[in-house]
Amino acid sequence: MKKWAEFLDKYMPGADKTDGGYVYGYGAAQTLAKVLEMCGDDLTRANVMKQAASLKDFTPDTLLPGVKINTSATDFAPIAQLQMQRFKGQKWELFGEIISGDVPSE
Repeated sequence: MKKWAEFLDKYMPGADKTDGGYVYGYGAAQTLAKVLEMCGDDLTRANVMKQAASLKDFTPDTLLPGVKINTSATDFAPIAQLQMQRFKGQKWELFGEIISGDVPSE
């Protein structure tokens, strides 16, 4: 998140850092940049879609440590992990380990 905050300070000084839309947009842009990097010189729609469905353990700066983006030709949901949190008086506090939300295939 430090890189995100530095990016916001540089390119959007005064922006509201509590606006989740900025966090989402930054993470989505990093993910798209990774997909385009994976495409190399073949920027056809077919290859962009193929690479978007081939992400493996990608970690944009905006995800919690240990949470990774993975996609496949049969699973387009990019995030299947979470970490629990609880409200402690004035703020939210993370607790426990990263939990997988994967549903085993039958």
